[in-house]
Amino acid sequence: MKINFFLSFLLALLANSFNEKKLFESNCSICHPIGKNLILPEKDLKKENLESNGMNSISSIRYQIKNGKNGMPAFGDRLKEKEIEKIAEYVLFQASRNFEKD
Repeated sequence: MKINFFLSFLLALLANSFNEKKLFESNCSICHPIGKNLILPEKDLKKENLESNGMNSISSIRYQIKNGKNGMPAFGDRLKEKEIEKIAEYVLFQASRNFEKD
């Protein structure tokens, strides 16, 4: 019984990770492939730049995604709140890994 619960939990985590990656790839990767920034290269999604730009929390990344800023369009009218949250979580997690390939 514990094994089934653990396996279900792991499968849910994997599915969730896949969904976050898919959301990022379908909405963000056109300008941010592997954490880069094709519009403003100095503002990539690498950990150091997120920290220096005050974008190193889920709430600040979520705000940026929802409202846009500078060269980034707002996605608040295109994505659901939960999708924005998942993308923000994905960005922060990938930044901690320097967007290494999976």
